[in-house]
Amino acid sequence: MSLIQWKILIVCGTRPEIIKLAPVYHFLRTQDWCEVKWLHTGQHQEMADQILACFDITPDIILRRAGSSLSEFSIGCRQQLDVVMEVTKWSTVIVQGDTESAFLGGLSAFYQRIPVAHVEAGLRTYDLTRPFPEEGLRQMLSRITQFHFPPTEGGRIALIKEAIPEKNIFITGNTVVDAQKWVIQKYDIHKEETSGRNILVTMHRRENWGSDIEEACSAIASLAREHPDLNVLFPVHLNPVVKKSVDPILGALPNVTLTDPLGYLEMQQAIADAWLILTDSGGIQEEAPTFHVPVLVLRRETERPEAVQAGCAKIIGTSGAAVIHEVNALWNDPSLYESMKPIVNPFGDGCASERISNVLKSHLSQ
Repeated sequence: MSLIQWKILIVCGTRPEIIKLAPVYHFLRTQDWCEVKWLHTGQHQEMADQILACFDITPDIILRRAGSSLSEFSIGCRQQLDVVMEVTKWSTVIVQGDTESAFLGGLSAFYQRIPVAHVEAGLRTYDLTRPFPEEGLRQMLSRITQFHFPPTEGGRIALIKEAIPEKNIFITGNTVVDAQKWVIQKYDIHKEETSGRNILVTMHRRENWGSDIEEACSAIASLAREHPDLNVLFPVHLNPVVKKSVDPILGALPNVTLTDPLGYLEMQQAIADAWLILTDSGGIQEEAPTFHVPVLVLRRETERPEAVQAGCAKIIGTSGAAVIHEVNALWNDPSLYESMKPIVNPFGDGCASERISNVLKSHLSQ
């Protein structure tokens, strides 16, 4: 005989949210104590459809995207979310990360007095301009959340410093590792033997646009010329500002491949095949340790310090001299490189979704 059916709504909009909430959704669907529904906010529809299909998810509710600007989207999304929140008696609303859709989902739930569960809570740089606007959104979201799910101890400490009650904070590990575990098994992703050494590069953050990307790309070009057996794969963000900086510097080099952004499965394979990763992406910092790949972070700070603390990532910024020095140091010193290869993923063990489910079951039934 099944238990009381608590109604849980997952609000999701962007590709990273889908990836990190998919394993939570799938685990909750196996439980007899709750009924879970997936709401897609209508953002990035084509890209979202691809990643939803990858994880075998068909949304129960799809909102209509209103307008083209962020403000138009936000107003239209909030109006539609309010209707969804009002017509069903939801037990809790789950959001993830630091996106506009996560904040709008949490805010709409808050106004209907529905408990908010925040997956990947507690990430902080304490610089509202870096990353912008994500740092502001995640700080504001923490003020209206009831169930805080930081992936690591660092997130828990940050939330406690902000006067979040300890009884509302539950360390789970990062669900991105759950997602990787799911697709590795389903799609048989593993390291493939290649000639030479592969470097995967991604740069897209707004704070790096312009001269920072150009300087990093010039350094990568120098490295590619210096090491003919170096293979650089650079999936270039579709934003014209980014492409304008990358293409002229790297486009003509024979051992540099510039592509459009990769799908999730293709990116996982690229990470698995990499000898080294240069990135300003937060998600890749979390994913690379699963495949035992060191990361050089092309930023001045990271809200994911666990990889740096574990020694498998290093913050180097975008200085051309720093990029060349750090890559060559790893290239020329096998022992240094081996010391940066992670044995385990410091962000999680692949069981975060189960922990989230257990917390919600325990507290919603009280």
